[in-house]
Amino acid sequence: MRLGAIFMTRITPAEDIGPWLAAARGAAGRCPHCGEGRLFRAYLKQVEACALCGERYGHIRADDGPAWLTIIVVGHIVVGLILGIEPYTPWPSWVGIIGWSALTIGLTLALLPAAKGIFISVIRRTGAVGS
Repeated sequence: MRLGAIFMTRITPAEDIGPWLAAARGAAGRCPHCGEGRLFRAYLKQVEACALCGERYGHIRADDGPAWLTIIVVGHIVVGLILGIEPYTPWPSWVGIIGWSALTIGLTLALLPAAKGIFISVIRRTGAVGS
């Protein structure tokens, strides 16, 4: 079975999916419940409800969780690369500063929506919606 087919597996409202599938769908920017609808209407603005299955997401607040997860992941990637590459390169310091900063900003902007999708999915799946 194709990986994309796993994300798009249709379910009925009575059944529920596992936390890993919900998190994978959220990371892909898809509705964690049906796997087909969009989870975001803009870069980090979640939809009020899925256009296809009607599952509500407007009341779920991920707060600082996505930023925390993104910092952890990006920090490990960038620091690992810096420690593995920087000692062996002859380039000037300013090139490294600009290059590593650009990589850090680019990875952060790329991973932040996926991290928010994961948090929304897990919060919905566990029922840990705040007041």
